[in-house]
Amino acid sequence: MSAPIFTTLGCRLNAYESEAMKELSEGIDNLIVVNTCAVTAEAVRKAKQEIRKLRRAHPDATLVVTGCAAQTEPATFAAMPEVSRVVGNTEKMQAETWNALRIPNLIGETERVQVDDIMSVRETAGHLIDGFGRHRAYVQVQNGCDHRCTFCIIPFGRGNSRSVPAGVVVEQIKRLVGKGFQEVVLTGVDLTSWGADLPATPRLGDLVMRILRLVPDLARLRISSIDSIEADENLMQAIATEPRLMPHLHLSLQAGDDMILKRMKRRHLREDAIAFCTEARRLRPDIVFGADIIAGFPTETEAMFENSLKLVDDCGLAFLHVFPYSARQGTPAARMPAVVGAAIKSRAARLRAAGDTALARHLAAQLGKTHRILTESPRMGRTEQFTEVAFTADHPEGQIVTATITGHDGTHLTA
Repeated sequence: MSAPIFTTLGCRLNAYESEAMKELSEGIDNLIVVNTCAVTAEAVRKAKQEIRKLRRAHPDATLVVTGCAAQTEPATFAAMPEVSRVVGNTEKMQAETWNALRIPNLIGETERVQVDDIMSVRETAGHLIDGFGRHRAYVQVQNGCDHRCTFCIIPFGRGNSRSVPAGVVVEQIKRLVGKGFQEVVLTGVDLTSWGADLPATPRLGDLVMRILRLVPDLARLRISSIDSIEADENLMQAIATEPRLMPHLHLSLQAGDDMILKRMKRRHLREDAIAFCTEARRLRPDIVFGADIIAGFPTETEAMFENSLKLVDDCGLAFLHVFPYSARQGTPAARMPAVVGAAIKSRAARLRAAGDTALARHLAAQLGKTHRILTESPRMGRTEQFTEVAFTADHPEGQIVTATITGHDGTHLTA
């Protein structure tokens, strides 16, 4: 094995951090890094499976396990004979962690697990990367979460909310634009909490407005997942008035029933979600929404589930990310009365079917329309609404091209 092997599981933030770790670990021979996810029990199972597979293929490599599952369950991975090191989410972004691996036998068995208290961390990682993805760059502006939804283990993997100062974000985006990136995506664990820990407590909308004002050559700015109840006035103003802010938002909705939302300890009710989508669509008629929804949360009855199912139409969602509920040890929801597995599976399937119908409806509405599409390969790109487009002829990569939509196959457009 020559070049290090990185396996990334989970969210875009993990993918971003894997790119940073590649830079930090450059030059280390015979290295495997598995960057884990802890969002569900299934994610942890997949991480273990991947570790075993990689060890069989590379028996002599140094195998480092990191990420949210390593942070929340270090003993689980330390107990695996395939694992050489377990590294926490803070430690994985520190140069000294990787420098130690450059010196044989420097770290003894007593330091095989390097996982400190994530709740004591007060700053975001200082290591920034100038580019992730070839044509669309992802910029981490926030990490951690101060909320404690009853189903979620992520705050214990990521710590409390920390924000990257606006000036640092703007300078990084200027560098990315200078390198030719046409689109930048702002990412974080709880993006709408950005700024709460900074002087003067700015809001996400302030950051968006500042980026668009100070980086005039940035063609497209995109926001990743947000908590709609925390959308501030300036963010709504940007949605209404800034054409360079892309008309696509992925919403952390999780459920469409008020009782389930309360038991999840969410901060919004059903009508709040519907009102947000209605208002955002009024401000920006071409905006589209994706959403996370959990099927089979503990105590969910069929009537409660129906409220979540109806939310797809009531909010006019176009893209659905469905999570069959999976209990995470250490969370309050894991102690609540569970829904039987067959019902969870059935409800998840019905939600996915509703999502397929909603996507097909969105795609059909684009026929004959002209879109500005960022090309990701000669034959594929994405519209401003983040809808995938397959081209019938080659186009230059990394450019924004204008094309008319001629059809769709239920999953993507053709042009």
